[in-house]
Amino acid sequence: MSLSAYRRTLAQTETPRQIERRIMLRITTDLSVHADRFDRAKDRAERLGVLASGLREALSDNVRLWSALKADLMRPGNALPQELRSGLVNLAAFVERHTGAVLGGNGTVAALVEVNRPVIAALSGAPPEAG
Repeated sequence: MSLSAYRRTLAQTETPRQIERRIMLRITTDLSVHADRFDRAKDRAERLGVLASGLREALSDNVRLWSALKADLMRPGNALPQELRSGLVNLAAFVERHTGAVLGGNGTVAALVEVNRPVIAALSGAPPEAG
């Protein structure tokens, strides 16, 4: 099966929720690959090196995903409950701000991973973790 045929089959069999989960899981995995090195870096120069080794692209993908989710959540016809929409829009704003900090060599990548994980679980239909 060619790659384009495989993609068409996926698009025809996955629900939008499954597609969102798959994309967020891939991005979160990409972030996780770099998180420990970035977060343990001794100085800003070392962090900027980690950014250049692939983290910058993962951060860009993550912020683009959250921006798209935010745009969808703010659409008048969005069927999610208002409280959930508001919470997710606030998370999107945090992701945008925190990504800027990480790109500047500050903040932690782990914080972004921790934002994504419960959303992935929710998109999977997993019950929320007790806090």
